[in-house]
Amino acid sequence: MDNEELYPIAILIDELKSEDVNLRLNAIHRISTIALALGPQRAREELIPFLQDSLDDEDEVLLALAEELGKGMEEYLGGPPHAHLLLGPLENLAAVEETVVRDKATESINKIAAVLSTAQIEEFYIPLLKRLSTGEWFTSRTSAAALYASVYPKASPATQDEMRKLYTALSGDDTPMVRRAAARHLAVSLLNASLTGVPHRC
Repeated sequence: MDNEELYPIAILIDELKSEDVNLRLNAIHRISTIALALGPQRAREELIPFLQDSLDDEDEVLLALAEELGKGMEEYLGGPPHAHLLLGPLENLAAVEETVVRDKATESINKIAAVLSTAQIEEFYIPLLKRLSTGEWFTSRTSAAALYASVYPKASPATQDEMRKLYTALSGDDTPMVRRAAARHLAVSLLNASLTGVPHRC
């Protein structure tokens, strides 16, 4: 690994650590370029873990990251077989306090769900969904409500049954914001026919 190979990631790290929010934003918007320069293996092994550890930042930077990770980023990691690696950073972003960041994170998660195989959904996506759906903070549970419809058709019958139970719990959550999110997403959810009798307290 020579200095030229290290240069792109070094720039990204320097800019992400900069006190200038504009430099940090610039670094985030260059993630795909950096990933391309690194190549798929190093992008998987170095860039994604780095991003996972760099989620303590201004909301506008987190929003940009949530957006960029949903822009076909899996192609720079080696294609759809590695798309699940993007779920880690996005799961954390889906639980932050700022609503616009959470919404963008769930949007990107749903985009990634579209390219995941059934095996990836069972091994990586469903555990993420369970964690968010049962999270201590209402922010994660609110985000979870938006993440069911995109994978429900791909899930096994046993998993679908579990998903229905989890969604029912969200619909009856103690926190009004969570209940409202569950009711809002139910209208467009592929779970509609399977969730008869779900309480709709708002």
